[in-house]
Amino acid sequence: MAEVVLDRITKAFGDTVALDNVSMTIADGSFVVLLGPTGAGKTTILRMVSGLEKPDSGEVLIGGRSMRGLTPAERDVAMVFQQYSLYPHLTVRQNLEFPLKSPLLQTPRSEIDKKVRSVAEVLQIAHKLDNKATALSGGEMQRVSIGRALVRNPAIYLMDEPLSSLDAKLRADLRIELKSIQADSGATLLYVTHDQIEAMTMATHVGVLDHGRLVQFGSPREIYEDPISIYAASRLGQPRINILPADLFGTAPANAKSIGLRPEQIRQGAGADCLVTRVEHLGDQTRLHLSFRNHNIVTVTNTHTELKSGNTIKIEPLKPFFFDADGQRLK
Repeated sequence: MAEVVLDRITKAFGDTVALDNVSMTIADGSFVVLLGPTGAGKTTILRMVSGLEKPDSGEVLIGGRSMRGLTPAERDVAMVFQQYSLYPHLTVRQNLEFPLKSPLLQTPRSEIDKKVRSVAEVLQIAHKLDNKATALSGGEMQRVSIGRALVRNPAIYLMDEPLSSLDAKLRADLRIELKSIQADSGATLLYVTHDQIEAMTMATHVGVLDHGRLVQFGSPREIYEDPISIYAASRLGQPRINILPADLFGTAPANAKSIGLRPEQIRQGAGADCLVTRVEHLGDQTRLHLSFRNHNIVTVTNTHTELKSGNTIKIEPLKPFFFDADGQRLK
């Protein structure tokens, strides 16, 4: 595996700036997740590292070596696309074997069989090894697509929302397995997702992107507990952070325009009265929808709460975040 560096990468497609002077270091052995809405530049970064796109300025380095002028095949990367890409005329086994049969790798037959069997078991497709790819469900096809990357030992794995087509249970299972594989192998992995649960549970580092700019880069916990802006704070956390007028609960710091409150930053049982408008029982948590001085607030409470719509409770902020008029955090 290798360290990957993006050094001041800029890329435009016509009048649209996809990446705006992005610099990022993906440490050797790290699991980096890119977060942001559609159009933020996440997939463009993957395509830059893989060599499928060339930067207008800046460069990509893998293992300290500039990738300028190198084709995707020369970069030693393995990429999993959002939409599975398999050879339909081959079996699952043959699809998984294909990357290992490259003349450049010279992988022994016994090693190929061992890797294919191991990856197939992890991805729960061992019983499908002799099936043609066309006989698989969409979720099974995507697992085979992931497996084709995992059988290799590249400088970096690149994954573009690889779990998005899977059902909820399998997605949860594979989150655990992918993180385990990455941790055990020391693989370097760059992963794109819209799913903040994937980011929180798998990533060693998260890159928050907005319109081609890298807004914040750090551990999931760091970005959750110490966001640099409203935008970054809104990328992680369920329920989403409440953004309210800065003076809603009383005096606020100078220049503060907004106050940000995560569920744990709302103390219940003390402070001012507010109205419970809805109670959502979600199994592992119960969400309270509140109305406070004509503003809606969402927080969580005891899963066995007896609160109901129409009840009144007291709340007060506890160590909130404050943001200026531009949405930047006030320290």
